[in-house]
Amino acid sequence: MRECDLYAPVKDFLQTQGYDVKGEIAGCDVVGVRGGEPPIIVELKLQLSLALVLQGVDRLSLSDRVYLAVVRPRRRRGPGASVYRRDVRALCRRLGLGLMTVEPEPRGGVEVLVDPEPYRPRKKARRLGRLLGEHARRAGDPTRGGVTRTPIVTAYRQEALRCALLIRDGRRTSLRALRETGIVPNAARILQRDVYGWFERVARATYGVTDRAARDMARFAAAGTLPEIRVEPPALYCPGRCPPPTS
Repeated sequence: MRECDLYAPVKDFLQTQGYDVKGEIAGCDVVGVRGGEPPIIVELKLQLSLALVLQGVDRLSLSDRVYLAVVRPRRRRGPGASVYRRDVRALCRRLGLGLMTVEPEPRGGVEVLVDPEPYRPRKKARRLGRLLGEHARRAGDPTRGGVTRTPIVTAYRQEALRCALLIRDGRRTSLRALRETGIVPNAARILQRDVYGWFERVARATYGVTDRAARDMARFAAAGTLPEIRVEPPALYCPGRCPPPTS
């Protein structure tokens, strides 16, 4: 199959809409003109590729109505069917490119997946809130950007590590004692969910740490990503200098 095998179906598709269509005009594979409207430009390729996307972006300097046309995959999923992926279509919309699949002759046929339109992204307030909240709650910068196959030290993981460190140092610790430290405000949720398998209930509202917690804490300590534990000591009564505590 050749790219020129896609030309006739695309030409027929545009002609039925009243366009005067010609091929290979000033480096463009297909150009359709209708009255005083901006021309439609279609670039043909056997499959979607970065080269085709870049070619389409270049054609946007000539017209806002640019389509990328590729051979229609036999299946909508699997190898060769990237044209049907949601993120691919989202990319085309963001760039202002149209996207179509073409069934070569003798059957012929065109399926338009995306029409070229000005893209106005809608901000997702909830996702933005999560992003800013995670940035604010995370202590320090424990994870390098771009790492793979490495657990990300999120704010939630940092608080779970603080819980584990406090429990380990006291061997067993009550939920009330954890709350009173002031550094693990979500202790109840963390202990009950036990996402990482670090905690075990040894008595009512009292927890210990598992062997898995010990191994994971050692691993984070070796990587230098264990969070700091700073617990303020209780105020002491100092006769003659401090007023006695009220009952």
